[in-house]
Amino acid sequence: EGLTQRFHRVIALDFVGFGFSDKPRPHHYSIFEQASIVEGLVRHLGLHHQRINLLSHDYGDTVAQELLHRYEHNKTGRILINSLCLSNGGIFPETHYPRFIQKILKDGGLLSPVITRLMNFFFFSRGLGAVFGPYTQPSQAEYWDMWTAVRTNDGNLVVDSILQYINQRKKHRDRWVGALMSTSVPLHLIYGPLDPVNPHPEFLQLYKKVLPMSTVSVLDDHISHYPQLEDPTGFLNAYLNFINSF
Repeated sequence: EGLTQRFHRVIALDFVGFGFSDKPRPHHYSIFEQASIVEGLVRHLGLHHQRINLLSHDYGDTVAQELLHRYEHNKTGRILINSLCLSNGGIFPETHYPRFIQKILKDGGLLSPVITRLMNFFFFSRGLGAVFGPYTQPSQAEYWDMWTAVRTNDGNLVVDSILQYINQRKKHRDRWVGALMSTSVPLHLIYGPLDPVNPHPEFLQLYKKVLPMSTVSVLDDHISHYPQLEDPTGFLNAYLNFINSF
């Protein structure tokens, strides 16, 4: 709601495999495909001549990095990127620590389909709660909403396929980190410092070293991996401060 008061138009999408979008299986889920879908959506909405501010989180950070690479290299169908704001994503594989279950699922081979079928609300909510801060835990109703979105179109059965993005980040690190290093687009990071997946201070030190031209907003010490849910007001204020700075 806060974004709609500041911008003429706000678009939030579910990637393929997520939320209420299709979740085909078997399917080779890739960051490249997701970026192409975002480009296709922008064209479909008639916005390919408009300058767009990208605001991303986690998996979306990597999609945004691919979109930025295409923009900087004048690829056809590119999105005209006005600014990019990242938040709590595995931008650098070397400071990204996937959860134990993620490691098993992405590399589990024949075991992965079994595990995805055994996944239930209890294990889902317990695993998700571990990447929220101690004072910002979702309510039981919010957990059920998230679980419902995962289960829509049997999404729990494609989690292992989607998690291949972790391996893709390693394989294409130079391309995606390079896009951030070489861009002239205004760049910002909003960071929840209690994040066990991209831990403080290791992640932030590397970010500032590699991307010194980026501005950074660090939220309160108890904010973890989902700052947009854990501190929506702080997140919004940090983002609007960035947008109003150029």
